[in-house]
Amino acid sequence: MMKLTRRGFLAAGTATAVLATRRAAWAAPLKVAGIHTVPVENPWNSRLHAAMLEADKRGAIKYVFSENISNTDYERAMREYAEQGMQLIVGESYGVEPAARKAAADYPKTAFLMGSSGKPAGSNFSVFGTWNHEAAYLTGMIAGRLTKSNKLGAVGGYPIPEVNRLINAFRLGASQVNPKCTYSVGFIGTWFDPPKAKEAAIAQIDSGADILFGERIGTADAAKEKGVKSIGSLIDFSPQYPGTVIANAVWNFGPILDHCVADVAAGNIKAADYSEFSFMKYGGNALVFDAKLVPEDVAAPALAKQKEIADGKFTVPIDDSEPK
Repeated sequence: MMKLTRRGFLAAGTATAVLATRRAAWAAPLKVAGIHTVPVENPWNSRLHAAMLEADKRGAIKYVFSENISNTDYERAMREYAEQGMQLIVGESYGVEPAARKAAADYPKTAFLMGSSGKPAGSNFSVFGTWNHEAAYLTGMIAGRLTKSNKLGAVGGYPIPEVNRLINAFRLGASQVNPKCTYSVGFIGTWFDPPKAKEAAIAQIDSGADILFGERIGTADAAKEKGVKSIGSLIDFSPQYPGTVIANAVWNFGPILDHCVADVAAGNIKAADYSEFSFMKYGGNALVFDAKLVPEDVAAPALAKQKEIADGKFTVPIDDSEPK
């Protein structure tokens, strides 16, 4: 049985209620385009895609998208959507920061909301970070209690701040409950290469790691093959890997999207950082775990800590340094 904490639902519900009045202020759905460098099935992109599909379904936006857009072609895609009259363009500028910011500057009447390690720019280039580090910390608490070897691993895409903080938070949570834990990490240098992620994970398993934090798809495949456990990030991987994925640090892009859409629809195009709406108190991330694999006495401290986080009584430190 999969468990999503009640706090996550309450926070998300509160955020939705607050925005309901603002949504009523606009008459027509906002025209929104999503630009994805990889397939929308990729975990990170799937969270953006799912949130925009949901907003389209309830009539808040009219959503179109492109996927598998290479970095060299990204600026062209941005400009084409802006020329088509899109009011908001959502995407990822991690590998194309200069080009994306240049394109946005040429279309000041179009709002841009981009995943970025940089700051907002100009009058219309807003950014957001994937801040599910709070839930990652909680999964670390679970892993630290369940590991038998006291060796934990992690597989990431690139050592950028958004990835580093997840792995560091996972490690911190594990060390809180088990100071004996040691750690390994592998960065595969791409956002979507499941075989490469699997290979990196197997190397860590062969070195003794018995629970892996899977920031990239493919990690759980290695864990399943080798008979160890895995932690999922961004989405709930448990249905795909029953018996292997014990917990997930789920991220919800919905609160970020809703607040940006509300601003743009109200005529408030701006350069802002919407990352804070990734926080647990807004329903932006949550711990999901398999109660069949996580004993109650292991889950209870993580759930208690989650309540402290959501209530503002505990803050998960943000460490963007590259994990060693």
